[in-house]
Amino acid sequence: MTATNENYQYPLDETWTTSEIITVTNFYRLIEAANESTVSKAELMTAYQAFKQIVPAKSLEKQIGREFEAASGYSIYKTMQAAQQTTKQRVRYRS
Repeated sequence: MTATNENYQYPLDETWTTSEIITVTNFYRLIEAANESTVSKAELMTAYQAFKQIVPAKSLEKQIGREFEAASGYSIYKTMQAAQQTTKQRVRYRS
């Protein structure tokens, strides 16, 4: 199952509830925002924690991250790494 951005599809699990899909899609959009402009670090970190509640297994997180990066060109891992390392209140990741 996938949700669609205007240019690509988000990787989603068909077993997720509507609420979970909304939560994960919100996280994907914040990753995009951090790569295209800036996003609140607190908002991104909160969204990541909610994403981790839905995707607790590291292996599944890596798989979803690879699928998301293949579709969007944005790395969840690298974006979150930059967010965790910055001391600023807003995150902007440039690869």
